[in-house]
Amino acid sequence: MKDITNKAEIENLIEIFYGKVFQNEVLAPFFKGLDFEAHKPQMVHFWSFVLISDPGYKTNVTEKHLHMPLRAEHFEIWIKLFKETIDELFLGETAEMAKQRADLVGWTILEKIKAKQNKN
Repeated sequence: MKDITNKAEIENLIEIFYGKVFQNEVLAPFFKGLDFEAHKPQMVHFWSFVLISDPGYKTNVTEKHLHMPLRAEHFEIWIKLFKETIDELFLGETAEMAKQRADLVGWTILEKIKAKQNKN
C-alpha cells in the first residue's frame, strides 16, 4: 500500500468511505435526499485542502453541519468508518494525518453543535 499523494486518490477515498456511510443504518438517514455526485467535489476539495494543501477551499465545514441533529455517537461511527477506509487503502504519513484530522473535524463540529444547543 502507498500513502495519499493526489486528488484522484482522495476522490477514491471519498467514494469508498461514503459508500460505507450510505450503508450504515445510523448515518444513512442524514444523507437522504443528498445529491452525492453534486456534493462530492466539495468533499474532495476539502480533504485535498487538508491533506495535500490543494489551495482555494473557503467553505466553513463546521457551519455547514450546525443545523443537523448530530450527536457524539454519529461522529464516533463517522470517524470509525473513515479511519477504517484509510487503513484499507493507504499507509503512510499523510494517511495517518488524515485519521488525526478526521478526529479533529469530528470533535470541532460536535463541540460547536453543543455550544449552539447550550445557547438555545
